[in-house]
Amino acid sequence: MAVLLAGCASGGSNPRQAGSDQSQPARSSAPKRVTAAIRGEPKVLSNMISRAGAGRVYGVNEIEMIIHTGLSIADDQGEQQPMLAESVPSVENGLWKVLPDGRMETIWKIRQNAKWQDGTPLTAEDLVFTAQVIRELPEFHEVAFTSIDSVTAPDPRTVVVSWSKPFIWANTMFSGTRGVPQPKHLLEKSFQEDKAAYTQLPFWSDAYVGAGAYKIRDFVRGSHMVVMAFDGFVLGKPKIDEIEIKFLPDANSVAANILSGLIDLTLVGQGTLSIEQALQVRDQWRDGTLTPVLAGSVGAFPQFINPSPAIIAEPQFRRALLMSIDRQLMIDTLQSGLSEIAHTNFTPQNAEYKDIQGYLVRYDYDPRRSMQMIEELGYARAPDGFFRDGAGQRLNVELRSTPGREVNESVTLSMAEHWQRIGVGVDTVIMPLQRNQDREYRSTRPGFEVVGQPDDLIRFHSAEIPTAEGRYIGDNRTRYSNPELDALVDRYYVTIPRAERVQVLGQILNHVTDRVVLLSLFYEAGPIMAANRMQNITSVPTWNVYAWDVR
Repeated sequence: MAVLLAGCASGGSNPRQAGSDQSQPARSSAPKRVTAAIRGEPKVLSNMISRAGAGRVYGVNEIEMIIHTGLSIADDQGEQQPMLAESVPSVENGLWKVLPDGRMETIWKIRQNAKWQDGTPLTAEDLVFTAQVIRELPEFHEVAFTSIDSVTAPDPRTVVVSWSKPFIWANTMFSGTRGVPQPKHLLEKSFQEDKAAYTQLPFWSDAYVGAGAYKIRDFVRGSHMVVMAFDGFVLGKPKIDEIEIKFLPDANSVAANILSGLIDLTLVGQGTLSIEQALQVRDQWRDGTLTPVLAGSVGAFPQFINPSPAIIAEPQFRRALLMSIDRQLMIDTLQSGLSEIAHTNFTPQNAEYKDIQGYLVRYDYDPRRSMQMIEELGYARAPDGFFRDGAGQRLNVELRSTPGREVNESVTLSMAEHWQRIGVGVDTVIMPLQRNQDREYRSTRPGFEVVGQPDDLIRFHSAEIPTAEGRYIGDNRTRYSNPELDALVDRYYVTIPRAERVQVLGQILNHVTDRVVLLSLFYEAGPIMAANRMQNITSVPTWNVYAWDVR
C-alpha cells in the first residue's frame, strides 16, 4: 500500500460532499458511463439469499438495488419513498388501517407503467407469489410475515395485506429486507417443481430479471458485471447509460483502481476500504472525495449454547471482558477517530437512538476492576499472569474473526491483547474464506466471533437461533434465549404508537446491555469514495441510482 501511494501524484484533498452539486446538467451527448466497485465476488444477486448464507459479500444489497427495486425504498434519511407503488401506505392517506381488534390492513397501488425488465407488466399477482415464496422457504425468512394473515390481489394493480396483529414497519412490505417482488411468470414453475433447488436457480445470478433502473448486460465471473439503463423503468430512463461494477479481491486492488482513475464510486462503505486506507487514498486522489458513514457496531458475539469454557455464560465474566477493552483507543487507532463508542448495536442515525440512552448500561474502561470481577468468579492469577481455576486449569477462550475485512481482523487482535493483559488466555482464529459460508461451523463456535452487529432486534429472539433442525439458518448468532426478552421483542414489533414503542425498545436494550448479550465496541465508519464528476450521490448511494449523473 505504501509503495502504491508513494508512486501516485500527491496533493491536497478536495473536501466536498460527494455529489453535492445536483443542479448542473451533463453537457455531452455521448453515452454516459461510470465504473463502480465492490470488494469480493457475489455468488448471488439476492440480498435475502446472500444474508441466509451466514457470510454475505458486502455490495450484494447495493447491486440488487441497482437492478431491482420494491414497492418503496428507504432513502438516505431512512424515510420510505414510493417506487413501484404510487404511494407509501400511512394512516394519514388511508392506506394503512388499524382496526379496533388489533388487526391491520395495508393497501398498495402499483404504478400503471411498472414492468419487469423482459417487458412483462408487474402485477399484484407477482406480490402474492412473492409472499408465498417468503412464507415457505427459510432462506427468505422475514419477521413481517409472521404477522400476516393474507396477501390478496383484488385487481392487477392492487395488493391488500391483511395483518393478524400490528407490525410497526408495515409500510416497508415488498421492499429491501422485507422481500422485493419476484416475477411469477419466470419463477412459479420452478418453485412448484423443486422448492429445495429454488435458490440455486441461474435467475438469482447472471439470469436475474428485476424491475429496477438497470438490467444486466454482462456478468463475468471473477471480474465484473455491466448493467445498462432500463428504458422501461417505472420512474423513467436513468441518466447514466451504463454502469460497470468491478469485483475486486482486496483493499489494495480497490485503492489502486481508484488512484488510477479506473473507479468512479465504491458502492458500499463497509468491507471495501478501511478508514486508514481510505484516508490515504483521499489524500492522493485529486479527482474525488471521501464521505464517512457510520454503520452498525463492530463487536463480538458470545456463544450461549454449550460455550467453552462454560464461564462464558456468566454475565459477570462478559462484563469483565468488556470493561477490559479500551474502546476509545480502538477508535483512535482503527477508525482514525472518526467513530464513537457503541454502548449498543443501535446506530446514532436511528431515529429512536436518542430516546433510549437512559436505558443503556455502560461499561467504562477499567482493567483493574475487570480482574477483580474474574477473581470473584473463583479464579486466581498464576505466576505466569494468567487466571486459573481451582483445578489449575488456565482460563482460555477462543476468539474468531470473519475473513476478508481488516476491521474485523484488527479488532480481533486488539481484543485478544486486552484480554491477555488482564490474564485471560485467547486463541485467535481468522476463519478461512471457504468456512465463511459454513453455517454450522460459525453457529457452533465455542467462544466469541468478531463481526458487524446490525441494529435489528429480531436477532435477539430465540425463534431466530440457528440449529441443526433449521439447517443453521437464523439471525440470532449468539444463540441467546430468554423468554422475557422474547416477549419484549414480540411486543416491540406490534407497538405502533412511537412513545410506547420507545419504552419497549429501552427495556430490550437495557436487558441486552445489562447481560452483555453482545460485546459492542464502536460504530464502523465506512468510507464511500466518489469521483468529483459524479452527481446526486448520497450517503446511501444506490437508493436513487436512477438519478445518478456525471458532469
